[in-house]
Amino acid sequence: MNRIKRISRKILQDYKDDFGVDFIENKKILNKISIIRSKVLKNELAGYITKFIKREIREKTENEKKILSQSEKYVEEVETKTLNENQSNEKNQKQTNEENIASKEQQKTP
Repeated sequence: MNRIKRISRKILQDYKDDFGVDFIENKKILNKISIIRSKVLKNELAGYITKFIKREIREKTENEKKILSQSEKYVEEVETKTLNENQSNEKNQKQTNEENIASKEQQKTP
């Protein structure tokens, strides 16, 4: 693992809640929590942290969408299954009623 990733992950372990998706704000936070004399190093760290946070948020959103999609599919399957069962039950009930009517008519006829 390269130096930027290693240092950034160590910083994120302790100060993750302080950082956000804004590069400039992340640079300011780095100034508050550490002394980094190299402008290039500070920019690389802030850039990596910003990218890391954005990726994490994007993955979380995608996972939530995936879960929502799966639950919608499940609900749709359950509704379809229930509808099919209800139609089948209605068909069976209708057939039973017709059979009962036919048997009553046969009993009435001598």
